[in-house]
Amino acid sequence: MAEVIALVDYGAGNLHSVENALRKVGAQVTVTADPDVLRAADRIVLPGVGSFGACAAGLRAEGGVIEAMHERVFVGGAPFLGICVGMQLLATRGLEHGETPGLDWISGEVRLIQPRDETVKVPHMGWNDVALTHHAEDHAVVEEGEAYFLHSYHFHADRGRDVLAMTDHGGGLVAAVGRDNLLGVQFHPEKSQSFGLGLLTRFLEWKP
Repeated sequence: MAEVIALVDYGAGNLHSVENALRKVGAQVTVTADPDVLRAADRIVLPGVGSFGACAAGLRAEGGVIEAMHERVFVGGAPFLGICVGMQLLATRGLEHGETPGLDWISGEVRLIQPRDETVKVPHMGWNDVALTHHAEDHAVVEEGEAYFLHSYHFHADRGRDVLAMTDHGGGLVAAVGRDNLLGVQFHPEKSQSFGLGLLTRFLEWKP
């Protein structure tokens, strides 16, 4: 039987574009906020655009969803992919419009981008390089290339070993984080053409 990919529906703005990209690479996608469906899923994808606080509030408003994701990912071992703000929600906290607790699955905080070069504009928008760190040289999903970014806040990880890839926008910014069966990417695979579709394909094949 084909694997079921649970795409978490909590009001995230890029839900349907992520769904379409997953279907394009052959995924059987279930868009859901049902905790029972999440507990039975083979893989989980958490999308997200907008502010950290709004996304965190939307996720918490879906009763039992966070608990079901935690159980399936940490007890059941299902591969997990967070995209853009879905990746940022893995952090301990976000500092956008005040402090908001994150999932605290990967220790760190989400801060405003403050380029060293004042001529560099925020938000970080458009195509940019994705460069692997030495922690990810043999990673089964993340590869080097060019991806599409759109964000004003960035993930500052407490542990360097959790950072899998970097990009540069007036200074280094985290492009991907992960450990074990967790993966988060700051860029948008669904907008990154062949590079993004390749990443989603590898995620579907990933056996961490």
